[in-house]
Amino acid sequence: MKRALVNGAGGFIGSHLVRRLRNEGFWVRGVDLKAPEFTDSAAQEFLTGDLRDRAFAETAVDGIDDVYQLAADMGGAGYIFTGEHDACVMHNSATINLNTVEAGREAGVKRLFYSSSACIYPDYNQKDPDNPNCAEESAYPAAPDSEYGWEKLFSERLYLAYARNYGLEVHIARFHNIFGPEGTWRGGREKAPAAICRKVAEATGGGEIEIWGDGLQTRSFLYVDECLEGIRRLMESQFQGPVNIGSEEMVTINQLAEMTMRIAGKHLRIRHIPGPLGVRGRNSDNRLIREKLGWAPLRPLEEGMKSTYDWIEGRVQAALSEAVVAGV
Repeated sequence: MKRALVNGAGGFIGSHLVRRLRNEGFWVRGVDLKAPEFTDSAAQEFLTGDLRDRAFAETAVDGIDDVYQLAADMGGAGYIFTGEHDACVMHNSATINLNTVEAGREAGVKRLFYSSSACIYPDYNQKDPDNPNCAEESAYPAAPDSEYGWEKLFSERLYLAYARNYGLEVHIARFHNIFGPEGTWRGGREKAPAAICRKVAEATGGGEIEIWGDGLQTRSFLYVDECLEGIRRLMESQFQGPVNIGSEEMVTINQLAEMTMRIAGKHLRIRHIPGPLGVRGRNSDNRLIREKLGWAPLRPLEEGMKSTYDWIEGRVQAALSEAVVAGV
């Protein structure tokens, strides 16, 4: 039985990936600062600790064949683009990656997957919301729109350097806005699909929801199950990457809100307010993943949003019931 390590196994994508690997017959060790918030981990072994600690990183990779490195200091636009967390984001994530790749090399890890981000793409190629350029080769000259993106780009180069110098088998994917059930949905680190689902679920009929900016900024969003499929196909391939794992179904944030209202059966007004936005337009370019893996995500966005809304609406109703019981 192959032994896999998932760093960030207490997080959204990591907890789903643990289940996927278990279902494929892997023995899985999960590692994170905390266990998953919404469900028990499917890992045979779950270690709670800080990968910024070199000794703990060494313990995490001990006896492991494959490492899936998803651990990072991250969040949605309200966390990444305010500038208030830049030093922590860069220091924490870079330290995790430095520890993971060196400890993995010393332990004889056979393969390593690194989750990069579409945030590495240059701001200058994402000014036009209707025609963003996120082809993999467009990453240079580098000009990410956030320190989060700069750290991800540095870590891509870190893993590729280890592959060249030490023969480590590395696979790198650039995620584009992964969403789905069991993800952060409140508290400031949630991403746009979860935030909009929460706002719509909390709103009463005839009310309104707030959207940052004019809502004409564009994005594509990928349902978590398709992200996992892309990860596994990349890991079992001969292709190193970096490669985009994302959807090509681009929508404005206003359209995403309108889709969510349609799913919920609610008619709400949108009120646009100032807030952190990131780039003006972003969409996954899937030409390379089709060429190298013979596959690309195809699930319609609305299907994934329906599953996500149903889950978040359940959480909202549970929170309201708890508040009533507590007399709040």
